[in-house]
Amino acid sequence: MSTGSEYFELRIKINPEMEDIVSEVCFEEFPCEGVVLAEETYKDLEMVATTEGTLRVFLNPYMFQDDLEQQNALKKCKSEYVSRVLTEKRELFKSRGFSDDELGSWEFSLDLKQNEDWSKKWKEKWDVTHVTDRITVVPDWLEYSPHRDDEVIIRLEPGCAFGTGTHQTTQLCMKAMEKYMPKNAEVADIGTGSGILSVCAMKFGANSVYGCDIDETVIDVAKENAIKNLTVSNNISDKEKMPDGVVFELNTADKINRKFDFVMANILHNVLSDIMCDLKNLLKDCAYLSLSGILDEKRDVVLSAIEREKLQIVEEMHQDQWVGFVVKKRV
Repeated sequence: MSTGSEYFELRIKINPEMEDIVSEVCFEEFPCEGVVLAEETYKDLEMVATTEGTLRVFLNPYMFQDDLEQQNALKKCKSEYVSRVLTEKRELFKSRGFSDDELGSWEFSLDLKQNEDWSKKWKEKWDVTHVTDRITVVPDWLEYSPHRDDEVIIRLEPGCAFGTGTHQTTQLCMKAMEKYMPKNAEVADIGTGSGILSVCAMKFGANSVYGCDIDETVIDVAKENAIKNLTVSNNISDKEKMPDGVVFELNTADKINRKFDFVMANILHNVLSDIMCDLKNLLKDCAYLSLSGILDEKRDVVLSAIEREKLQIVEEMHQDQWVGFVVKKRV
């Protein structure tokens, strides 16, 4: 019988480009407390080993105090359960247009290990991320001093939900926001995930932000990140309520009956294509729409949807193997 001094390490073979997506699956489906990808070992400045392509996932069923929750979490650490979840999710992504090469094999191994204070070890892999000269994402446990007076600093617990600030797709949206979002804007964040983009918008001077997602597990995370980053009062009661102007809820773009000055959608390419009309309907005249979550090889899928809805491309942005578009309504 395992005890709280042990944990499970799940290793999944993936295409490194899919890191955030597979990590999100793990946080949603398993008792996951952390992930690490692409550990590298150097000797005399030459890389001699790497686990790039293998996502290490740390599962801890003892993160729950309640015995019933522990028992349920332990069931989710069984190979049969892991195999079923990974197979179903991989097939789902294939049905959405991803190829075997784009996904990686998702072959896995699962081992019970003695606790070596891994929770601290995986945190050592994270560092401050300078998205631009002005936007900085800082893990909660690190000390950081701003290097300019108008620096936008966002504090997050990386891995809590899709959108940690380190991934290229999130950064492309942030860069578009810094360049195109007007002051005092009313902003929509479709597929908000961790809420990082909403937080960034408020720090850049948005008047209000509406964030929505179809995953109920991320809404509380987004709220926590907004409170953590946007509450300036030291009053304990203030730190338990949402900042003014920020709303997160379960919803989809087609059900929103408002229009916005700036809209962000960092979602899979096929979803962007499917909801492009709904995104267009959220835009005020002359408003900007930032689209991200698009691999280079899926660029044409989103481009076709942009053309179908007769949206005007303002800028096409690239970062590594990812593409982002900034578009607006033709007037």
